[in-house]
Amino acid sequence: MTRPTSAMSLTSENALSVLGTAASQVNLPRRHVLKGALGGFTAVGLSSFGLSACGGSDAAPVTATGVEFIGMPAAMTDAQRATNFTSASVKIAYSDATTKTQALTYNTIFKTGDTLKNGSADVIAGAYYDIDGNPIIDNSVPASAEPFYSDCPDGNSLLALANPTVPGVTGNTLFLVTQYEYKTINNASVSMYGKLPSQITVTSLDQNKTSGALKAVKHFNVDTKPVHGLWITCASSLSPWNTHLSSEEYEPDAVNIATNTMFQDFSQNLFGNPTAANPYHYAHVPEVTVNPDGTASIKKHYCLGRVARELVEVCPDNKTVLMGDDGANTGLFMFIADKEKDLSAGTLYVAKWTQTSATAGGTATLGWIKLGSASSDDVKGLADTLTASDIVTVSTSDPALATPADTSFTKIAFNGVTEWVKFAPGKEIAAAFLETHRYAAFLGASMEFSKMEGVALNRKDKLAYVAMSRIEKSMSDGVGDIQVGKISAGATYELQLAAAQKDNTDTAIGSTWVPTVMTAIPALVGEDQAADAVGNSANVDKISNADNLKFSEKLRTLFIGEDSGQHVNNFVWAYNVDTKKLSRILSVPAGAEATGLDVVDNLNGFSYILGNFQHPGDWGVIHSIIKAGVEPLINANWNNRKSAAIGYISGVPVL
Repeated sequence: MTRPTSAMSLTSENALSVLGTAASQVNLPRRHVLKGALGGFTAVGLSSFGLSACGGSDAAPVTATGVEFIGMPAAMTDAQRATNFTSASVKIAYSDATTKTQALTYNTIFKTGDTLKNGSADVIAGAYYDIDGNPIIDNSVPASAEPFYSDCPDGNSLLALANPTVPGVTGNTLFLVTQYEYKTINNASVSMYGKLPSQITVTSLDQNKTSGALKAVKHFNVDTKPVHGLWITCASSLSPWNTHLSSEEYEPDAVNIATNTMFQDFSQNLFGNPTAANPYHYAHVPEVTVNPDGTASIKKHYCLGRVARELVEVCPDNKTVLMGDDGANTGLFMFIADKEKDLSAGTLYVAKWTQTSATAGGTATLGWIKLGSASSDDVKGLADTLTASDIVTVSTSDPALATPADTSFTKIAFNGVTEWVKFAPGKEIAAAFLETHRYAAFLGASMEFSKMEGVALNRKDKLAYVAMSRIEKSMSDGVGDIQVGKISAGATYELQLAAAQKDNTDTAIGSTWVPTVMTAIPALVGEDQAADAVGNSANVDKISNADNLKFSEKLRTLFIGEDSGQHVNNFVWAYNVDTKKLSRILSVPAGAEATGLDVVDNLNGFSYILGNFQHPGDWGVIHSIIKAGVEPLINANWNNRKSAAIGYISGVPVL
């Protein structure tokens, strides 16, 4: 374990002085106090400072060996419901059989709308820019015209680089990549969902070497022109090779793009032309590479399928990629790259669910259907040159019943509606990678998940976790492969991963990380209820509508963020996979969604749980009881609902 830098300069006498004073104040074992006084949570024993234990012989260093999260109650007051906070704590076990309990703390790094610095220039955090880098202005209320900035920060990646060159840092240099999913409303209170091009920023951070506290020193907007801009960037992950893997959620339907006014507004704001944006350029996997000076570059991978992608999670082979697919009639997808640490070419698969139980979310064995193999360049070339009519013909009524009858179409479910499709001969690769949802359904995949969200990986146990925010519609309609009974509050599933699997053509799948069994985790199944005294329509002491998932290998804990319309306030939870204990560790403002979840086990001797939130005060019927008291506080805290926080929970030890 790494010592805090400040400890390196202590003399033995100074160390003993600090130790004695702190121990007398809090009545803790002296080794633990020394560790806490010198920078938080890195385990440092007396022998680390060249000191001897009683009796003159060196003692083994005392280290943190385990953590138990002690949860917090749900928000109770108007003030609590109007902000993001934690009153949870952790109980830390040490190698000398002692324990210590310490509070968790939420720390805001910045809020969207804040003025930050990029060198000598002032920049608005989370601001929107067109394809040429010009600020996009909200002119909806002319007297209050101002640059648009997001109230919906989402995916985060916190990383370090060798030999950083950002000026103004006095501690350690870290980099926080943040993406902004959308803007909820403009100044005239008109919905802006999907109408602005999503942005990604790199915030250079000064990490205090003693406390681990993070401070923004530079805020850089990534130029997305090389990838035609970005569409609704949702959750994200940090790749094993230290890049930020983004997402583009809810693919714009190319078949019906002419009537999609939201996409036309997006195109107008991005390109200054309502028809300039090509729908096939969106719903892919952007990858951001951060440079030592706090700038970054971006590329987009077109060969992982064009789906309603929540995020991708890369397995330890650096080739196998598991994906969440949000929305209705979606699928479980897997991509296997041709080369390690390179997502530019590979093979795409989709799951077939064979149900073995319908109880509490259900259980199934999984088979895999091969959709196709391609490179990103190949698919990009198809996206540049083809339109939907070149790939697929779609009918909303059965052509077999027409006159004359045409029986060459296949009936599928697509985005909650019934369609009949026919794919053009010779366009199989275009179909697989540009019309992925329709093609997967055409090939017989189990395109019935609703509503699939985040994915996380437990490497030691060879398990993956998938959030099903709501179990409804095609999962519980009595038709098809998946029939498990409606649970509006959703569930989180565990997927067993294995080697030696074959696809639908009896061809070996080149991965040892293939999902084979999928089952809902009993402790993580939501519980619907009649509304309680403040409006919660799901049990407030259980997870409702799981969304973000991240797993800590060191803490043996799955962290779960909610996006619930059934909890008055949404929460972040910690679930220990060994003890099965579930603990609430963060509350976000009423009407807001918990986003940006990530867990960093050790960066320069400090641990972080990253967490943002989106759209505070996004009121629904569920908030009718508490709204009158909470709304003025939300407006005061979050700039009349225009701003949201980007931050982290501190207080978790490094194991």
